[in-house]
Amino acid sequence: MAAYRQDVDAAALARLDLERRVGSLQDELAFLRKVHEEELRELQEQLARHRVHVEVDASKPDLTAALRDIRTQYEAMAASNMQETEEWYKSKFTDLTDAAARHAEALRAAKQEANEYRRQLQALTCDLEALRGSNESLERQLRELEERYALETAGYQDTVVRLEEDIRSLKEEMARHLQEYQDLLNVKLALDIEIATYRKLLEGEESR
Repeated sequence: MAAYRQDVDAAALARLDLERRVGSLQDELAFLRKVHEEELRELQEQLARHRVHVEVDASKPDLTAALRDIRTQYEAMAASNMQETEEWYKSKFTDLTDAAARHAEALRAAKQEANEYRRQLQALTCDLEALRGSNESLERQLRELEERYALETAGYQDTVVRLEEDIRSLKEEMARHLQEYQDLLNVKLALDIEIATYRKLLEGEESR
């Protein structure tokens, strides 16, 4: 997402730079048009002044031919300058038009790329929200499992304590029974000895 945001920011900066360049080219084109119009107006004013000067001096027969030659030369020079200026203006206008078209195409491509990045960002945002929801659900289930296991563990511990008490009681009872069995065994041995003694006495009596 950070990379996509950086790409979107870069595309936005590129778009702003292209818009600034297009604006600069448009300003330059307007300036060139203004300069061309000024030059044309100055040439027209000069031609008008020379025309008036020629008309004023037309009454002098000795200067008519010279003024005509000067006027012809000046008009030829003005026409040449005007043609060169117009050709330069057309060339510059063509270059500016091509540059503006290239910049417009680059701007369109940058806008399309920015839209694509925006769409990807929206898709990633939706995926992130879905993952965040899944994460919250898993965390809630984990908490429930931990609580349930804690309760079961507490129950098991109680059961273990109770069983240990039962085992201790059984061990004590078994020890008591063993002691009683030992006592009974001792009594039995004593009785067996006494019975054997009586038997010998009886046998002796019978032999006698």
